[in-house]
Amino acid sequence: MPTLDLPALQQLIQPLLPGLLGVRLTEATAERVRAEMTVRPELCTTGHVLHGGSHMALADTLGAIGTVLNLRPGQRTVTTDSSTKFIAGAAEGSVVTAEAVALHRGRSTQVWQTTIRNAEGRLCAVVTQTQLVLATPGE
Repeated sequence: MPTLDLPALQQLIQPLLPGLLGVRLTEATAERVRAEMTVRPELCTTGHVLHGGSHMALADTLGAIGTVLNLRPGQRTVTTDSSTKFIAGAAEGSVVTAEAVALHRGRSTQVWQTTIRNAEGRLCAVVTQTQLVLATPGE
């Protein structure tokens, strides 16, 4: 895989679910990934707050990107476990910010924790996920 700087990563995710969600990457390193997302009506509950699945998809995206930035040539990754704690809501029309940090970056697994905050800076969700590191098929 070629070097993945921020514009290349944004282009990579644009045609996929993160692009549909409107995820905008703001920082991406091997230790930390940050992004923001506008809380559009189609991403909300009937109560006009960001749907839990939208939180989880945002977090999964950032943890996966962080893992990808730590892979050696020929490796790939999949999520094997994810745990979400919901704390507060994010109102329709606002912008949430998310930050994923590496808790463990091993040879076969990586663990990332993502915090999602609403426009007021209040913690909305904490997501911890485990990423399995796999070799490319045939290797």
